[in-house]
Amino acid sequence: MSVDTRQRMIEATALLLRRGGMSAASFTDVLAASGAARGAIYHHFPDGKVELTREAVVWTGNRVKTNLVTLPGSEPAEVLAEFLDAIRPVVAEAATGVSCAVAAVVLETGQVDRSLTAVASEALQSWVDTLEARLVATGAPAAAAHAVAVLLIVFLEGTQVLCRAAGDMSPFDDGAAAVRAAGSALTLEEKPFEIGV
Repeated sequence: MSVDTRQRMIEATALLLRRGGMSAASFTDVLAASGAARGAIYHHFPDGKVELTREAVVWTGNRVKTNLVTLPGSEPAEVLAEFLDAIRPVVAEAATGVSCAVAAVVLETGQVDRSLTAVASEALQSWVDTLEARLVATGAPAAAAHAVAVLLIVFLEGTQVLCRAAGDMSPFDDGAAAVRAAGSALTLEEKPFEIGV
């Protein structure tokens, strides 16, 4: 059994998580989606569904992080504009019922399996850290860059939920203006970006 089979199973699980959450990622569904033989599950994932799901979350986390690392832009506002352009197709998919594999694991496992929520937390934090580094690299102050990076991931995950509920992109479009304003505020030297009550 090849590494390709293992990778196909991981990617199939990630897609199933996006489409229907943990309940849609049964072994039967994974085998059908990946084309793997039944014996492949415990050969590649001796700890079963938890291990397979964990690997799918790690793969998803790394894939998103790689895309965030390569966001172009020489100023914070440009990075945020590129971020919005990059996530728009993802959120559009959510409006039709396909959302985030990482979020699905967090929402469905809760306290049931801390290993899954821990790996999901690591993935989400890596996205925040990556965006923060991109913003700092364009001249944004570190504290403000961190706050905006958190805002961006909240926006990404939250608009998937809102757009899925609405069945359209209006929540994304409504919120994008606030994200752009945050990027503009990062570049205003005379009025630094602040988050407070």
